[in-house]
Amino acid sequence: MKYEFSSGYIETNLQEGVFQLEFFHEQSNSLPSQILEKIAAEIENAGKQKDVHVLVLRSGGEKAFCAGASFGELSSIKNEAEGLHFFKGFANIINALRLCPKFVIGRIHEKCVGGGVGLAAACDYAIAVQSASVKLSELAIGIGAFVIGPVVERRIGNAAFMQLCIDAGNWRSAAWAQQKGLFAEVHESAAAMDASISKLSRQLVTYSPDAVSAIKKIFWEGTENWESLLTERAAISGKLVLSDFTREAIERFKKARK
Repeated sequence: MKYEFSSGYIETNLQEGVFQLEFFHEQSNSLPSQILEKIAAEIENAGKQKDVHVLVLRSGGEKAFCAGASFGELSSIKNEAEGLHFFKGFANIINALRLCPKFVIGRIHEKCVGGGVGLAAACDYAIAVQSASVKLSELAIGIGAFVIGPVVERRIGNAAFMQLCIDAGNWRSAAWAQQKGLFAEVHESAAAMDASISKLSRQLVTYSPDAVSAIKKIFWEGTENWESLLTERAAISGKLVLSDFTREAIERFKKARK
């Protein structure tokens, strides 16, 4: 099934118990509200299907795995309510991934920026290539990694999370991300990465759905308050995005990208 959006799409496919969810946006897989909402809905729906045993979250194209929030939409936010709505899109995906009773494999084929790091961290098992470097650039534009902060910090620890937040202008390598626990595996090529994903997916399909569901709850213990916590964090970002600092930073970025 393929869902078309302005400048992007979401495509899903189910084969032999493996549910593939691919998102794409022409601006380096940056995510506007429509795509964020559909990703969360598809994850929630797949989690309820008995014939789905494992999810693979991936993105299309050859550029970034995910460049985070859509700058085009960020610059159009007019008030705090609109800001809250937009950033809740990332909160909803993170919550959908942690609550999904099936294992979720992240296919990280290239760089992760901002919200893209959050998506990788929210997967149960992320498999990447060597060129999949990571960066949290939010502070550089005045908003901070508030919504994705809890899941990134949970995955890599407070010290590494602080490094990414503070050094917002520089990349960390895939090897660094693997060392910190963000990536479970790093491969030399996309072909090797896909072979590993295929092998692991076939293995996970054979597991007891009840056992997987039960152990996922254990993996995510301590996150029971995230529905409210991530909404609170979304409100912070939704307010900050209205600042003159952020408006000017986004416009500079958009001009530099042209």
